[in-house]
Amino acid sequence: MPSVVGLLEQRELTARRRMDELREEADHINAELAVVEREWNEWVIARSRVGEVLAPGGDAADPDAAEDLPERGEPPVPSGSSGAAKPKSVVPMWRAGLAWSALSLDYQRILQALADRDRLGQGPLTCQEMAACFGLDPVPAKIEALRSKAKRLVARGWLAEPTSGRFTLAKAVAGPGGGS
Repeated sequence: MPSVVGLLEQRELTARRRMDELREEADHINAELAVVEREWNEWVIARSRVGEVLAPGGDAADPDAAEDLPERGEPPVPSGSSGAAKPKSVVPMWRAGLAWSALSLDYQRILQALADRDRLGQGPLTCQEMAACFGLDPVPAKIEALRSKAKRLVARGWLAEPTSGRFTLAKAVAGPGGGS
């Protein structure tokens, strides 16, 4: 009859072997993930460089013209107008003739979503609905970031907030070309 200690040692050894197998598999997956992330970053850089070269009037030697790369794990943001403001730039006060490209891509996306909604006659949009439109997880941090941007656009005259928490384009703001 086997001893209790012997049975425990046998089970411990089995668990240890399984743990080592899983660690080896995880190491393999992490190494493969690192290679794929590196390749993805190279494609993002290549697309950015081609966009710089093909941009009308763009100067490939100008380092400030480079598109900011997305943070690790985030999908690249589709390139918009070549004259778009850089991320985290100041939101200018809206005035007649000011194009949407004066705003960073995040703000342009908000305006575009609201313009599409307005065009379809669907009315104001909440920040939670915006998050869903942009494919973001509806977690408080993402929703509050959108709310902050939307409130900033309201304060600068780009958006209106007819009821608390519901946003729409300001009446004077036109389509993506900007201007009145």
